[in-house]
Amino acid sequence: MQAFIRFVGVLNAAVWFGAVVFFTLVGGPAIFSTEMQGFLPLAYRGRVAEVIIGRLFLMQQWCAVIGLLHLLVEYLYFGRRGEGRRATLLTGLLFVNLLGGYWLLPRMHELERIRYSPLSTATQVAAAAGTFNVWHGFSQVVNLLAILALGYYLWKLTRPAGTARFGGLDKFRV
Repeated sequence: MQAFIRFVGVLNAAVWFGAVVFFTLVGGPAIFSTEMQGFLPLAYRGRVAEVIIGRLFLMQQWCAVIGLLHLLVEYLYFGRRGEGRRATLLTGLLFVNLLGGYWLLPRMHELERIRYSPLSTATQVAAAAGTFNVWHGFSQVVNLLAILALGYYLWKLTRPAGTARFGGLDKFRV
């Protein structure tokens, strides 16, 4: 049972980390690549990215909930205490994903709608583009921090539990 619980935690963290890294390094850039210009205009590529990012936020929310449940199971089954950092990290990542999926993404969608609408004036388009670029830059910084946090979380999960920080005392000879 112990191996299964550990496997579920590591698998969840690995899928979560892998999905975010894949979208950041491969999926997102592919949508806005020069190869894609021949298929879709920029407005449509932006909408495709929004749909995929919405699904990514949803998947990350599920992974955060699974991670918190995994932490609870570890606490109940193994009696592990002192996992406050992991709980804080997971709760923070869940909060960031909820905020991104239900607050930031709809606002950025509205800015994109204004930006590419034929009914928008040049002033509205310029204002929407400027605001969009600020929020996009902010979201990229938060995404980088999330990747670092997820990498740390995955690293912590793959380390053996209950080992001494610098090794056992039996390695020293007097």
